[in-house]
Amino acid sequence: MEQKRVVITGLGAVTPLGNTVQQTWEAAKNGISGINTITQFDTSECPVTIAGEVKDFDFSAYGIEPRVKRKMARFSKFLLAATIQAVADCGYTKDELAQETKAGIVVGNCLGGQDAVEDGFARYFNPNIGPQKMSPLTTPMMITNEAAAHVSMYFGLHGISWTLGTACASGTDALGLAAELIRSGRLNVCISGGTESTVNGFSLSSYYALQALSYHYNDTPQKASRPFDRDRDGFVVGEGSTVLILEEREHALKRGAHIYAELAGFGSTTDAYHITAPRKDGSIAAKAVKEALEDAGMQPQDIQYYNAHGTATVANDSAETNMLHTVFKEHASKLHISSTKSMTGHLIGAAGALEALFCVKAITDSFIPPTINLDNPDRENGCDLDYTPLVGISTDVQAAASASLGFGGHNSCIIIKKHS
Repeated sequence: MEQKRVVITGLGAVTPLGNTVQQTWEAAKNGISGINTITQFDTSECPVTIAGEVKDFDFSAYGIEPRVKRKMARFSKFLLAATIQAVADCGYTKDELAQETKAGIVVGNCLGGQDAVEDGFARYFNPNIGPQKMSPLTTPMMITNEAAAHVSMYFGLHGISWTLGTACASGTDALGLAAELIRSGRLNVCISGGTESTVNGFSLSSYYALQALSYHYNDTPQKASRPFDRDRDGFVVGEGSTVLILEEREHALKRGAHIYAELAGFGSTTDAYHITAPRKDGSIAAKAVKEALEDAGMQPQDIQYYNAHGTATVANDSAETNMLHTVFKEHASKLHISSTKSMTGHLIGAAGALEALFCVKAITDSFIPPTINLDNPDRENGCDLDYTPLVGISTDVQAAASASLGFGGHNSCIIIKKHS
C-alpha cells in the first residue's frame, strides 16, 4: 500500500528576526542578527546580558479578547500568533478549520511559561504575599501544554492536542510526529511546530552555570553567536514560535491549497550517553539522519542543504560535523550547510521548527542563508566543512535536511523536499 504523503501548506513565525515569515526570512537571507541587549528584565546581576528577543510584538493586533490574553504566558502568545498566521496562509478560515474532523495540533516546547514560574516564585518567597496569596493562574500559565491548549480553544479543534518535550529537539520531533499522524490516517491536517520563551534571569543563570552560554560578547551582542568559529564561547538564548501547517497531500490538492514543499522523512534516536553533552563521534545522531533519509527514500547525495543544529558550543559543533562526515561521506564537502542560530540565537524547544521553516524557504527561494560571525572556522576541533560563512548564496535546492540534538541525548532529523 502506497504511503500517504505529507505536504506543507501554511507558514507562520514570530522570531528574533521579525514577527512574520517574510520579515524573518528577509533578515536571515541578508545575514542580519536578531541578538541584542536584553530588555525584558534588569540584567545588572546576571552574567549574561544578551539574547535573541522577539521585538515589537503586538499581540493585541491578533484580536484576542483581553480576558483570554490575561491567562496566557508569553510562549503561548507566540504560538497562537504564529498559528493564526499559518492558518490564514494555508487558506483556511477559522470556521472552516473547526469543521475539519481530522485536524489537530502537535507542538514542541521545553520549559513552558517561564514568566509565570518566575512570578510565582517571587510571590511565594515574598513575606508580604506568601503561599496563601499565590495567583490561581500560576499553574495553568506555566505548564508546557498550555500553548497548544490555547490554540485548540481559539480554533475550536477537537482532535489531537499534544505537546512534546525533548529539549532542543522538541520542535523537530513535533513535526515528525505530526507527519506520522497524517501518514497513519489519524489526521488530515496538523498544526505543528514549536514555541519557547525563556529570556529571564532564572533560565539564563541556569544555562550559564552549565558553562553553555556566551558571555564574552555582552558588549557586542550581534557578534556573540558564532557556530563553528574558533572564537565561539557558547550559545545565545532566543525566543519565539514557528508553525507549519502539515496536510495529507491528496487532501491539500482537493481543496486547492498552495503547497510549499513536502515533509518526506523523519528519524529519531537517543545517545544514551550524557545528560547534556552529545556523543563526540556523532554516531547515534548519524543514525537519526540515516533513518530520515531511508524514510524519505533518498540517498545522502540527494540533499543540497543542511540546516545545522549549530549551537556554537565546542561539544556540539565538532560532534555534529563528525555526524555529517559519517552520513554524507564524500558528499559532505559538497553539502551547503548553515547555522541560522548565528542570527536567531537558540530557540530551544522552538529551534527545530524555525530551522524547518528556513529549509522550506531555501527550497522555494533557491537560497542558502549564511552562518554569520564565522570568521575563523575551528578546524583544530574538526569544523572543516562548508558552513556558508558570512554571506548567503543563491543555488538550486531540491531537498534539505535539518537535525536537532537536544539535552538528554535526543537526536532528530527531518527531510524536506520540493513538491512534485
